Amino acid sequence: MFKSITIKIGSNVLTGNDGMLNENRVSHLVDQISDLHRKKKKVILVSSGAVAAGRSMVKVCKKTDTVSERQLLSSVGQVKLLNTYFQLFDAHGIKCAQVLVTKQDFRSREHYLNMKNCITTLLDNGILPIINENDAVSVTALMFTDNDELAGLLATMMSSEALFILSNVDGIYNGNPTNPDATVIRSIDGSNADLSEYISTTKSNFGRGGMLTKCRMAQKTASSGISVHIANGTTDNILTSLNKNHQEVIHTQFKPGDKYPAVKKWMAYSEDFANAEVVVNQGAYDALISKKATSLLLAGVVKLIGNFQKGDLLRISTETGESIGIGKAKYGREEADSHMEDSKFQPLIHYDYLYLNQ
Repeated sequence: MFKSITIKIGSNVLTGNDGMLNENRVSHLVDQISDLHRKKKKVILVSSGAVAAGRSMVKVCKKTDTVSERQLLSSVGQVKLLNTYFQLFDAHGIKCAQVLVTKQDFRSREHYLNMKNCITTLLDNGILPIINENDAVSVTALMFTDNDELAGLLATMMSSEALFILSNVDGIYNGNPTNPDATVIRSIDGSNADLSEYISTTKSNFGRGGMLTKCRMAQKTASSGISVHIANGTTDNILTSLNKNHQEVIHTQFKPGDKYPAVKKWMAYSEDFANAEVVVNQGAYDALISKKATSLLLAGVVKLIGNFQKGDLLRISTETGESIGIGKAKYGREEADSHMEDSKFQPLIHYDYLYLNQ
């Protein structure tokens, strides 16, 4: 049984085909979460559904562009969604808090730690955090891929033992889920398994992401030491069953890898905030991905793209353009340029401040 759990509930779990909130299903999920809360589990709820709830309440003008429509629907729908949660949790004697975030809130280590402190304070005071992306003010270029990415970030940040991702299917299948011969992949080891050939890239009617997105985020989160479970949120007592004995539940588990140091947990989700890029040669690439802890020396750098200062985040890529990770600059661009021919100069990125995608 897990002591700390981040739970992500997808739009298709909470709503019907008409866009209306399925309040009976929401109530059943709240009953299960309340049971976990009473058993002293530290639960963080990441809930989609605001835009879908808004669709059932507002008739949008045909001239409204896509971004503005999302802002409108999420603003209206968030009130209904949270009011529903408030009333249901209140009936169990549980206080809940709304936390709306944007990807920008995680742009620096300082902002990251401030967010962590906020959620820690809520949990320490027995309050259930309900978290969603603030779609009303998020800019498309800096939005989370979907709430799966947000849930993975939060689970990693708060060092949850488990992340439950509830969708409207039983898990990751070894073929098209509509094929009667397809079965659920029950367990996935390692963060490098390529499951794209099995997974439909079709997006849902209400969410932004698809199963491929879920898979990639699950792999990243599991690689940080968290047990990730993708399960069917429409199944009765699914949360209770997952926490009690997940081996007996038909779903997909991504087995946890080794835990990251705290600073690398932040860096794992910070690639969008990199200030510049460093291109490495084959030798440096081989050294970085080896099992031996290796820092990035200037001798392995082919090219620097963009200006940066000490402490800035640098995207690391190969000569073929493949992004392989992110690191924190130990010194600025000017100093790096002046020592490019010095193979023994101090590392541009120290291993302690290096996160690799693989």
